[in-house]
Amino acid sequence: MLILNQEPVSKQPKDIIDLNELEIALNSNPMIKQAEVFMSVNGRLSAEIEQKRPIARVNTNASYYIDDEGGFMPLSHNYAARVPLVTGNIKKNKLETVFEFAKFADEDDFLKKHVIEIRQNDDNTIDFKIRKSDFIVHLGTLKQLEKKINNFKAFYQKAIKDQILDSYSMVNLKFDKQVICTKK
Repeated sequence: MLILNQEPVSKQPKDIIDLNELEIALNSNPMIKQAEVFMSVNGRLSAEIEQKRPIARVNTNASYYIDDEGGFMPLSHNYAARVPLVTGNIKKNKLETVFEFAKFADEDDFLKKHVIEIRQNDDNTIDFKIRKSDFIVHLGTLKQLEKKINNFKAFYQKAIKDQILDSYSMVNLKFDKQVICTKK
């Protein structure tokens, strides 16, 4: 990026090179979280770059990733991240609910492995779909999220063991101390 967008810096005296300008150029890229440009004692120019990490991909009129800090980042032409797809009523300036659930799912080994789609409904409630199943999990609001997910994990393990997972069209987690399933 520096080679393409900046004047060449090789064979220039090091007191002429503006390191701040190079850092600003790198930090202006929406894929970069943090960039640091420095010059070593022997005159070698170096850049340390920390890339943003996507945790969900929004697929509405405008497609983009939600990063691990709740911001947005554009899709890459070179790389597609394996993250849950986000659908529904999503606005770029109101990502809090989706981000909170996507962050929770990203940090939980079970959810990270299984969740393939996150849907935000018009009333800001969350539904999600899991891999290898065609039912919808209605989470509701994010209140008591950890407890709801623990209930779902217990249900999932029992349903897998009993081989009844494919007989449901919806799993509802919005009520306290229960998992309500709707049969197909």
